[in-house]
Amino acid sequence: MDKEKTESLNFLETIVEAELQDGLTELHTRFPPEPNGYLHIGHAKSICVNFGLAEKYGGKTNLRFDDTNPVAEDTEFVESIQNDIRWLGFDWEDREFYASDYFEQLYQFALRLVEKGLAYVDESTPESIAEHKGSPTVPGTPTPARSRSVAENRDLFQRMRAGEFPDGAMVLRAKIDLASPNMHLRDPIMYRILHAHHHRTGDAWKIYPMYDFAHGQSDSIEQISHSICTLEFENHRPLYNWFIEQLGIFPSRQFEFARLNLSYTVMSKRRLKQLVTEGLVRGWDDPRMPTLSGLRRRGYTPVSIRNFAKRVGVARRENVIDLSLLEFSVREDLNKVASRVMGVLDPVKLVITNYPEAQTEQLAIENNPEDPDAGHREVPFTRELYIERADFMEDPPKKFFRLGPGRNVRLKGAYIIHCEDYVKDESGLVTEIHGTYYPDSRSGSDTSGVKAKGTLHWVSVPTALPVEVRLYDRLFSAEFPLADPERDFKTFLNPDSLQIVKTAYVEPSLRSATTEDHFQFIRKGYFCLDPDSTADQLVFNRTVGLRDSWAKKQNKR
Repeated sequence: MDKEKTESLNFLETIVEAELQDGLTELHTRFPPEPNGYLHIGHAKSICVNFGLAEKYGGKTNLRFDDTNPVAEDTEFVESIQNDIRWLGFDWEDREFYASDYFEQLYQFALRLVEKGLAYVDESTPESIAEHKGSPTVPGTPTPARSRSVAENRDLFQRMRAGEFPDGAMVLRAKIDLASPNMHLRDPIMYRILHAHHHRTGDAWKIYPMYDFAHGQSDSIEQISHSICTLEFENHRPLYNWFIEQLGIFPSRQFEFARLNLSYTVMSKRRLKQLVTEGLVRGWDDPRMPTLSGLRRRGYTPVSIRNFAKRVGVARRENVIDLSLLEFSVREDLNKVASRVMGVLDPVKLVITNYPEAQTEQLAIENNPEDPDAGHREVPFTRELYIERADFMEDPPKKFFRLGPGRNVRLKGAYIIHCEDYVKDESGLVTEIHGTYYPDSRSGSDTSGVKAKGTLHWVSVPTALPVEVRLYDRLFSAEFPLADPERDFKTFLNPDSLQIVKTAYVEPSLRSATTEDHFQFIRKGYFCLDPDSTADQLVFNRTVGLRDSWAKKQNKR
């Protein structure tokens, strides 16, 4: 293997390549989400790692839903996860499985451990079980149930399955080592009683396996060669290995990598669910959320997220990635694919007094200078236009290269104009700007000899399309919202994370926009059409600005 190739491999690829040389015949990974919420950007990294590794080495990836907690799970979450993975560009083909597919087999595994004297039924309270487990520095002590006979444990476990006992009356625990320095090995709970309706098995089961028992055994049942997960499961690995060894089943092996931690973000489904249920966001797909459905609604592309995951890389060391890297990744992709259009978010009218009142010109303006095949579109130009209010100053400073009395400026794709005058209302607000144009200064055929240092975007008043624009920013104002355990993370919510502009205008070509399209509003940022849009009211979401302005804003505070 050449040196350059070796240096480009991440540690998982290095392991796989060595194993392939040692005789590994097939790489088989899986992505095992719990269907109790929507996937977020952290899951995207795991998806890219699992599917990407298998794709690179000609292997397979299963999609398996670890649906062992019926209280929190729903088919809505199953469908959203399926949609997110497909949207990212990955395909599990016919390999979609559920832990609930294996409930009978998992029960038989547990019964086998009972028969071997390696599992017992314990009716102790949760508080008593926790107390008897001890602490990391103090060994645990057995509860009275630990000395039960195999026959009695078998009888009680079978009756648990039959539904004879109420919720919480007893649990099945593995009998391992109460003195182990690893707390996960101190007789962990394998099954609990739960009379709850399951989204796939209905009311067939009265007991449900705990995640730590179901997860590893499901990997083994599916003969997953490489069970890849994040570092918080590293201490669980000895428990998974213990179950596999005691049951004598397929030795699926676990490998851990650092999870994705992102600044100005929370990456916990429990906390994200709080934001949804408490109405602090508009739902799981709110464009401010780090969920894949939220990012998709905001206008992020699958390519940008996959590129971001690649930039972050796969490592063993935990760190925090700056959110600006994700924003850079989407800017980089949208710069290549987004159509350039004109939209005015804070309009003031510009009247070109020497332009014919009844005349409308159709100007050919390029769709994307980064794409030579993108072509041009026709944009109507008239006597009355909207420009941005911030592009005019009554008394501009020397380095203000936009519009002011006596100044020239070029209108994008059109003519150079000269500001002659302006009108103000009683409050002193500028309501109208008057100027003249140089007929020989049209873009692409300028023979006027007139100079202009600035270029402004604009929209024709008669054909302007009124739209609502939603300007999204970071959901949290603190870089690390969970850094202070004494403070509720919700107190760091950014009050300016959403600003709604109802007075914006865009060029008429956007009337045919779809939610699949991406646009750069010239000089304003990248935008997409929101699903809330109707034929009578189009709504556009800002995906990201043209540059990272967050650091600058924070420095001003």
